[in-house]
Amino acid sequence: MHIKAFRVENFRRLKKVRVDLDKETTIFVGANNSGKTSATHVFQRFLVPKVRFQIYDFTADCWEKFNRFDPATGNAETDLPKICFDLWFEVDDNNVHRVVDLLPGLDWDGEPVGVRMIYAPRNPSSLVANYQEAYKGRKLNTEKPGAAYNPWPQNLTDYLSKRLTNEYEIQYYKLDARKCDEDLVPESGYEPFPLGPNGSAIVASLIRVDFLNAQRHLTDSESHGRAEDLSRRLSRYYQRNLPSFEADIDALSAIADSEAALNEHFAQAFNSILEKIEILGYPGSANPGIMLKASLNVQSLLSTSARVHYALPVGDNDHLSASLSTLPDQYNGLGFKNLIYMGVEILDFHNAWEDVDGQRPPVHLVMIEEPEAHLHAQLQQVFIRKVFDLLPDAKPGFQTQMVVTTHSSHILYESSFQPIRYFCRNKGINSPYFSDVKNLSVFYQGEEDATRKFLQQYLKLTHCDLFFADGALLVEGNVERLLLPLIIERNIPRLKECHLTILEVGGAFAHKFHELLEFLEITTLVITDLDSIQPPQAETAENKLSEAGEACMTTAPSAVTSNETLKHWFPLLTSIDDLLDLPDPEKVVKYKGEDGEDYGNIRVAYQTRRPTAWKADIAELAGRTLEEAFALENLSWTQERQRDAISLYIRGADQKTLHELHQAIFKRVRNLDKTRFALGLIAEQDAGWKAPQYIIDGLVWLRDQLLPPPRTSTDSLPENKAGK
Repeated sequence: MHIKAFRVENFRRLKKVRVDLDKETTIFVGANNSGKTSATHVFQRFLVPKVRFQIYDFTADCWEKFNRFDPATGNAETDLPKICFDLWFEVDDNNVHRVVDLLPGLDWDGEPVGVRMIYAPRNPSSLVANYQEAYKGRKLNTEKPGAAYNPWPQNLTDYLSKRLTNEYEIQYYKLDARKCDEDLVPESGYEPFPLGPNGSAIVASLIRVDFLNAQRHLTDSESHGRAEDLSRRLSRYYQRNLPSFEADIDALSAIADSEAALNEHFAQAFNSILEKIEILGYPGSANPGIMLKASLNVQSLLSTSARVHYALPVGDNDHLSASLSTLPDQYNGLGFKNLIYMGVEILDFHNAWEDVDGQRPPVHLVMIEEPEAHLHAQLQQVFIRKVFDLLPDAKPGFQTQMVVTTHSSHILYESSFQPIRYFCRNKGINSPYFSDVKNLSVFYQGEEDATRKFLQQYLKLTHCDLFFADGALLVEGNVERLLLPLIIERNIPRLKECHLTILEVGGAFAHKFHELLEFLEITTLVITDLDSIQPPQAETAENKLSEAGEACMTTAPSAVTSNETLKHWFPLLTSIDDLLDLPDPEKVVKYKGEDGEDYGNIRVAYQTRRPTAWKADIAELAGRTLEEAFALENLSWTQERQRDAISLYIRGADQKTLHELHQAIFKRVRNLDKTRFALGLIAEQDAGWKAPQYIIDGLVWLRDQLLPPPRTSTDSLPENKAGK
C-alpha cells in the first residue's frame, strides 16, 4: 500500500494542484518560492496534531475573500474559504481490511482509495456571531480619530489571525474515485461522504509522516554546534532502539566499580568542607549527616558524559583497531556531521514506525528537506542513491515512501525524469502567487524515446540546474556562453537579479528542448544563428548531391537556412529573406495552454538587418553568425589595428568597399578561432564595442518576462498604493 497522489486547494502557493508520488522516492524541485515547502508543510498541518494552521496558510486571494465577506448578507457556509487536502492510496490485498471505512461500496474493484480533509469553519453561524461581537467591542480612540493605531479586529482576516484555531477545524470525508475524473478531481455535484469524529483516527491508522528539516543551524562552534546535537541525537537513538543496557552484566559491573571509586574520591575531596559546616551546628546529634555519592545513569551518559569522537587511522591494518588518536566531534567537517545526523534520524524514524503501539500504519512517509546542506557534490549523489538502502527490506503490506525537496543539481544527476516533480510559478496574469506542479514522468512517457534519452543524458552531463532557474538561455556554442554574462552586465543589468541557466546546445539540437521547455513552462530565450546556405540543387540520377548547400552570405539571392532550430520553430520560413522580415513579436513561439489560451514562454533570437556604414557606403546588412554580426555592428571599431587580438581585423580594409569588406569578414569568420575571439573580447578594456542588437532585443524580452517594471518615484505616493 502506498500514497498514489495528493491534491491541495487554497494552501499557500498551492491554489489547486495535484502531486503524484513515486512508490519509493519522489524529488521536489523548482526555483525559490515555487511551492516545494508548501507541498510538505500541508502534511504537517493536516497530519501532525501539534502543528496548527495560521491565517497565512490560506492562499493570498483567500484573504481578500475573507475581507469581502459581509456578515449581514453573506453565507459563511459557502462563502468563507476552506483549505482542501485529498490523499489517494493504492491498496494491495494485504491492506484491504485497513481501508474498509474508506471503501465507496461493496462493488469496489481496486480503484484508488481516497480521503478528503477540509480545514473549514467549525460552526459558520457561530463564527459570524463571534466576529460581529468582537468588531462591535473594539475600543476606538475617540480623542484622536485620525490616529494610526486601529483596534483589533479591523476585518475578518484580522479577527481570524488570532481566533483561527477556535473557529476552524479539520473535517474528514471519504472519496469515490469512480465519481472523479482522470485527475482525481471530483465531478460537479458530487458530495463526499463524511467520516464523522473517527476521521482523524482512520487517517492516523493508515499513514505516519516524519520530517527531516534542513540543517541550517550547523556550526563548528563548540558550544552551539553539531558536536552537542549529534551526541544528543545518538543518545536518543540509543534509548529508543538499541538493546537494553540492563541485560549486559559486564557493563553494569563496570559502572558499579566506577561508582565505588567516585564515592571514595568524593568522601576525601569534600571531607574538609563538611567539617567546616559542622561549625554552623549541622548536623549536630539529631540530624542526619551529609554524604556525596555518585549515581551513574546509563540513559544520560551519552548525552552528558560522552561525546562523539573521530578515530585517526594509523598504519596499514584495520583502521579502527590500529587507531591510537581521536579528535572531538567539532574537528570533523560539517558535511559528515550532517550526513551522520540524517542517517541516524532516518533510522530512528523507521524504528519508531515499526515500534508503534497496536496496529502500525502501513504507509510511512519521510520528508527530507534540502539534504545537500554542507555536503559536497559527490556526497550529495551518494546520499540520494543510497538513502533508501539504509532501511531494511519492507515487510509485506508495508511501504516507506520518501519525498526529497532540493536545490541541488547533483542530486538530480542521480535521478531519471520519472521521480521528479517540478514546481513552477503560475504564468497567469492574475495569479502571480500561485504555483503549478509538473509530473516529469508524464513527459517521460509522452516523449519520443530518442529525444528523451538525449535530454536525460545532456542534463545529466551538463545542466541539471535548469530545474531551479527563473529563466533559461539556449545558445549556439562557447562564444555565446562566454559573452552573455558580460553583455548582460553591460546592457541589461537587471537580469542579474534573476537566476538564469545558460545551456550550450548548438543550432542542431536546441529544438530537442522544445517539448520539455513548454512542459515545464520555463521562460526561455534561444539565441541561434541564421546559418545561410545556397539552396540545394535538385537530385538527379546522374548527380547525387548532398542535401546541405554551401555556406553563403545572407545577402546571397535565394539563400536559405541550414539551422535546425529555425527550421523546427519556423517551419514555413525557409528563406533568409523571410526570416529577416519576420517581426519581433512573431519570434515568440506560441502554444495552447490547458485553459485554451495562447502562451509563449520561448523566444528565438537570431541575426537581423542592421544599418552598417563604411566610409561613404551605408547598407542594411545581417550577419550569418554571431561573430559576423558583431563585426558589422562594430565595423569601424573592429578594423582598428590594435583590435587584432579578436581576429576580425582585415588587412587593407581602407581600400575596400562595404560589400568587399563584408565578403572578407564572412570568409575570415569561416576559419575563425571562436574561443580566442570571445576571450579577446572579454580581455578588451575598451567599452566602446556594442553587443549585436538581436541579442539585446532578446534579452530585453527575457527581462520583461521575468521582472516587473522598475519602480518610479511616484510608486510610494498614497494614490499609487494597492487598492487606489
